[in-house]
Amino acid sequence: MSDIPLTPEKEFLRGRIGGRLPFFLIAGPCVIENRELLQTVAAKVKELGEKYNITVIFKSSYDKANRSNIHSFRGPGLKEGLAMLREIKEQFQIPVLTDVHWPNEVEPAAEVVDYLQIPAFLSRQTDLLVEAARTGRWTNVKKGQFMAPLDALQIVDKFAQVGSDKVTICERGYTFGYNNLIVDMRGIEQLRREGVHVVLDATHATQLPGGGTVSGGQREMAFPLARAAAAVGVDGFFFEVHPNPPQAKSDATNQLYLDHLDGILRTLTQIDRLIKERP
Repeated sequence: MSDIPLTPEKEFLRGRIGGRLPFFLIAGPCVIENRELLQTVAAKVKELGEKYNITVIFKSSYDKANRSNIHSFRGPGLKEGLAMLREIKEQFQIPVLTDVHWPNEVEPAAEVVDYLQIPAFLSRQTDLLVEAARTGRWTNVKKGQFMAPLDALQIVDKFAQVGSDKVTICERGYTFGYNNLIVDMRGIEQLRREGVHVVLDATHATQLPGGGTVSGGQREMAFPLARAAAAVGVDGFFFEVHPNPPQAKSDATNQLYLDHLDGILRTLTQIDRLIKERP
């Protein structure tokens, strides 16, 4: 039995990522809107993972605590949201990821999800990082829009101090003047040379933060950024996807159309295979 090949997802959960391995994919709707949306997107994400033989992790947030407007939709909350994510995990046999915002959310979230995520504005919150590291779960830390690439090594060190190396640093753009972000591909290479696993958040990197009651975005720029990151050799990609992004209750201007994901992955896997010298 020991020589039966593991699925890409099980290989990932055991810690095998990076190097010449294919990139992994984190994908799903920004926020949990309803069960039907989760099931629609999860089914497609799982199908594409099998088609391209890549690890896929389903993502959605039970709470969007960092909305620009106090009246913006935030999600169903911790208890109901985690229950729906558990249903997706069990129904589709797929790893799941969600954001945590407070140290007391980490333990209940880790009981359900396989991969925790720290929002960018909280990427220096030591108590939150340490609590996530102690769970033994993989944690995707969004690098703050105020943080230079190598400053993220301090995040990795916080995990190391409590005995965990299951951390990925997620590049999601750096503040460039007012209401704009820029992705410096050099930063991905700098972090990978330090042995850090790097994920590109190609959708949030296209945001135009603030500038009114809701953030804007340029979703058409997500694919060019992803192609560039694939050429650098990034370890993973993060895409927020939705069947009808303009009607999404969060990040309507930068989520990608779910139907476009197949074509995007086709190109990215070709670049990834070439760069990492796989047959």
